[in-house]
Order: sequence, then structure tokens, then C-alpha cells
Amino acid sequence: MIDKKTIIKNIPHALKTVKISGLGKKESGKVRDWFTKDNFRILIATDRISAFDKVLGLIPFRGAVLNKLSEFWFERTRDIVPNHMIGIVDPNVMLVSECKALPVEIVVRAYITGVTGTSLWKLYNDGQRVIYGIKFPDGLKKHQKLARPIITPTTRGTGPGGHDEPITKKEIIKRKLISPAIYRQIEKAALALFERGTKIAQKAGFILADTKYEFGLDRQGKLILIDEIHTPDSSRFWHKKSYREKMKKGQDPENYDKEYMRIWFAKEGYTGRGKVPQMPEKLIIDLSQRYMEVYERLTGEKFTLDTTKPQLERIVENVSKLI
Repeated sequence: MIDKKTIIKNIPHALKTVKISGLGKKESGKVRDWFTKDNFRILIATDRISAFDKVLGLIPFRGAVLNKLSEFWFERTRDIVPNHMIGIVDPNVMLVSECKALPVEIVVRAYITGVTGTSLWKLYNDGQRVIYGIKFPDGLKKHQKLARPIITPTTRGTGPGGHDEPITKKEIIKRKLISPAIYRQIEKAALALFERGTKIAQKAGFILADTKYEFGLDRQGKLILIDEIHTPDSSRFWHKKSYREKMKKGQDPENYDKEYMRIWFAKEGYTGRGKVPQMPEKLIIDLSQRYMEVYERLTGEKFTLDTTKPQLERIVENVSKLI
């Protein structure tokens, strides 16, 4: 893991965006930049971090963790469903096949939790008992394990200001967002991916509470997994050993994901509206270290990165080889 001193040194140099001449038009989402070349996409994971559908700051080395961890998971889930990864060009850059992204995100949840507007606990605590088309009983407690993992889709918010909205399977089919046959494939793949992720996370000492998957169709119209998988951005990881003790005390589980940041912002009174509070140095360091720790525990490998050269310089040099 990269040490605290190096993290502090790199806070002013965290990767905000990337400009590379010769690759054509750059496009951006909340946390990624990309260039499309022929039938390929050059996907660049920046250090931008988002929550409540807003970009809230920069976390040094976060992008490299997401990219390298997605590589780990893509390689270990190809037997379940094909994915768009072709290879890694740079610690922050993945070369992927171009495809048609489906307009729905698939969230699999094994626990009732969360603080955002689309989270299960937020909707349940507000009094709803039929959520995402699924009926829930009275008396559930925050962070409680569900009887079985469930699928709760949302619309796919794209771009820096995109918003995800809850949607049901029935609505997806009725609005013809996804065909019934493809949606059945998605459900089967998502639950199998979640089961695989749960087993690997448990061995690493984590509970995989919930996660988000994105799917697309390749040039032949076949289903593929895209974006990222089982990262601290797309998933909720809890410390397994402390979970039961925390539940008994009515406390939040010890988390190793973006929820750590969401909770801080919520305590500051920010949940997506108004002026964005500036993250203190300690929070930035904690987030950077937690992301790296998740990587090391899940993969069993030490997170290393060449910090002798500025990230942007290294990325431009490696990506330019594709031109």
C-alpha cells in the first residue's frame, strides 16, 4: 500500500481529467474519461469521486485502484458472462470493446441499508413497503440481512449530472427498455456474479452488502458486462468480523467503500443540494487508504504504483502508443 506521506504529497496532483491529442473527441462521465477509436474505447479512470449524483472531489490513486480491481474481477467472472475488457494499457486505463450500453443499472442487494435516495433503507425508512416492485415486511432494521439477494434496478444516469431513478422489472419490460429475453439473462448473470463476489469477499474478511452491475450488447447483440465490477465505488463492503457486534450496538458497520464518504457528507448536511463541503485532508487520506486496502485484501496482492512520474505524464505516454 502507498504510504500516507506519498498520499499527502499527491493530493494536489490527483488525476482530475485527461487530455490526449490525436484520439479525437473526449467524453466524460462522473468519474471516467474516454476516447472512442474504431470499435474500441479507451477508458480512463480518474481520481474524481462522486456521490449523491455529484462529483465531490479527488482522491489520490483511487482511479488506479478501480481500474486494477476491475481487471481482477473481469478475469475471474468471464465464465459467468463475457465482459468488455480487452486489456490494461496503464494502471488507470483499460482498453475495452465498444458496445451498446443498456439504459438500466442492476443493483443486487443482500442487506437493507444506504443513505441515498435510491437506497433500500432510505425508501423503507420513509414508509414504503413495496420498493422496486418487491414487498417488504414491517419491522426490518437498518443493515439487516435479507432472506435472499434481490435485484433492484435503476435507470442509468449518464454524464456528470445524470440521475439514477428507481424502476421495476415490470416497468423496464413495459417501456421496452430491455427485451424480456435479455432481462432474464441479466437477472441470471447478476445473481451469479453476486454469489461469486460474495464468496471471494468473505475469504478477504468482507461482507458484500450490495453492488451495481452495468450491461451492454456487443456488435452481435449478445449480452456483456461493462463499466466496473465489485469495486469500492460500485459495491458496499463491510468488515465481516465487526458486523454482528456493530448491529447489537445499533451502530453502522465498518465500511470500506464510498459509504464512508457519504456518511461524512450527510453529517455535514449535504446530500446532493447546496454548496459542496470541502473534504478535509484526513478524509481524503482515509479514503485513499481504504480503497487500497480493499484491493489488497480481495486480490491478495500488494497495491503498487510508480509514483516517480506524474500520473498524467505516465498515462499520456502509455495511451499515445495506441495512436
